[in-house]
Amino acid sequence: MKCVLHVHSRFSDGGLTLAELRDVYLALACRVVCMTDHAEAFSAETLQAYVAECEARSDDRLRFIAGLEFSCRNGMHVLGFGTTVRVASKDPQIVIAHIRDSGGVAVIAHPKLTAFDWVETFEGLPHGIEMWNAKYDGQYAPRTATVELLRRLRVRDPAVHAFYGQDMHLANQPRRLFTVVDSAMPTRDAVLGALAGGRYVGVKGRMSLPSDGAIPARIMARFDRAHAVVGGIRCIARVTKRLGERCGIPIPPQLTAQARRML
Repeated sequence: MKCVLHVHSRFSDGGLTLAELRDVYLALACRVVCMTDHAEAFSAETLQAYVAECEARSDDRLRFIAGLEFSCRNGMHVLGFGTTVRVASKDPQIVIAHIRDSGGVAVIAHPKLTAFDWVETFEGLPHGIEMWNAKYDGQYAPRTATVELLRRLRVRDPAVHAFYGQDMHLANQPRRLFTVVDSAMPTRDAVLGALAGGRYVGVKGRMSLPSDGAIPARIMARFDRAHAVVGGIRCIARVTKRLGERCGIPIPPQLTAQARRML
């Protein structure tokens, strides 16, 4: 069953409504969309409306699973797939425990390199880490350092898995990274159970990426090269943008949109 993980709507900082997201992902033959709008964007009333609309927009063709993305200390973000109850803490370990206790799937989103050592000290590990985030890492390759972090975590706990998220915000954002879940039914419990148990693969084009993150060395080398090229292009783009701003020459929105689609 083709799914998409880590999606934002206009309930937080996404550019599309749930109705628009439904059209987008039906056209891409998805059966499940795991929503992760930002927890801090909600009041009690809007959170209730979000959960209700996710259910109202779901049917046998496409199911929305409402979830939240929690902002924690030191810029760390934790995804709670299937979790719709907020928690009054910025401690990622408390947030992870909260997500587990609520029956959700806890995933550290786009972990910063500076946080790797910290993550390895956590007493309670999450269900997984976002090994490839198509928004932060780009659409061509994950960071191989994140792959290595996952390997180290799995030595300690083999139930920690690699997750593959689109981090969907914008209408013109590339949408090529998906998750195929081993489940016959697009129900919340079935999908979350498959994600928690590692019964899925990440898919991009013809590439299949395992939930255990065990990627062959030749593929890792290819990822390194691709990520280095994209990183260089992004660096040049940032410098060009800053120089343009200093000189009073704005970058045309069409050029920015095209660069986002490419990278």
